Amino acid sequence: MKPRITLKKIAKEFGVSISTVSKALKDSHEISEETRGKIKAFADYYNYKPNNLALQLRNQKTSVIGVIIPEIVHHFFSTVINGIEKYANEKGYNVMVCLSNESYEKEVSNFTVLTNGSVDGLIVSVARETQENQIYKHFEALIKDDFPLVLFDRTIDEIQCDKVIVDDVGGAYKAVDHLVKIGSKRIALITTQDYITVGSLRKEGYLKALVSNDITIDENLIYKIDDNKDLHEQIRKVINVKNPPDAILAVNEIYAAIALKIVQELGLVVPNDIAIIGFTSGLISEYTSPPLTSVEQHGDLMGRSAAELLINRIESADSNEFQKEVISTNLKIRKSTLSVN
Repeated sequence: MKPRITLKKIAKEFGVSISTVSKALKDSHEISEETRGKIKAFADYYNYKPNNLALQLRNQKTSVIGVIIPEIVHHFFSTVINGIEKYANEKGYNVMVCLSNESYEKEVSNFTVLTNGSVDGLIVSVARETQENQIYKHFEALIKDDFPLVLFDRTIDEIQCDKVIVDDVGGAYKAVDHLVKIGSKRIALITTQDYITVGSLRKEGYLKALVSNDITIDENLIYKIDDNKDLHEQIRKVINVKNPPDAILAVNEIYAAIALKIVQELGLVVPNDIAIIGFTSGLISEYTSPPLTSVEQHGDLMGRSAAELLINRIESADSNEFQKEVISTNLKIRKSTLSVN
């Protein structure tokens, strides 16, 4: 059986735009007779048939973009939505937000609802269960139909689309480097399971910083949290040990805030006994006692960047190369760590 052919694939074959292919197949005299003949022959050979759903979506512009996020509890995702909405509104678009609640089935359901003509494109951060199961058929279907898609934060390497990510490796490196500079030697990492891409990348930055500072890697100081189980009990095991760490890097602010609470319950003092840093500088980090030093991810900027990539993709007739934007991080020093002398 011959492979399914799309306008995008024909355009790539001849090194022209999708618009040129479309005009050639409609026998437009804007395209040279030679080019028209080649494109039509190629399309006939592969039994090209227009995708009626894709054509319908293109011809019935909604000026609405869809956003699917794993959860709303994290401050980071709310700031991303804020950035998306601000940019989209500036460009005349409205935003429809759905939650996957970390569920593969809910994510697929959201795709079905949003891509039936409700929105012109999607911005998605992948659900935990989707990453764990590595089932990406719903994403692959969108790509085949040339449906505008941007992935952010949690992305999938195999899916060819525009992406916006945080410099997770660099952010974790900066955090650990700061802890080393204030005298920490036994730095624990509270992270996610490895299939969560952001957790895996932050672990990579943690390990790089230890090696760079000539600190021996101790696998016993790396704790992978299962979010389906009691977080408090799991994180307590990081601290309530015979030889506790003198510093903790947590890959999100919820883990960091729970660690802070447990340290205090055990009668230890932050930052004198244990220094703590978390990812995401949200309200939780700002109003804990003491306030948490945090890796700032700039969710608002990530949202604007994702919205800009998506709207450019929606409004562009040409098939541009996919882009991957990386948002830099910085460290917000608060009282959960000591100042560097």
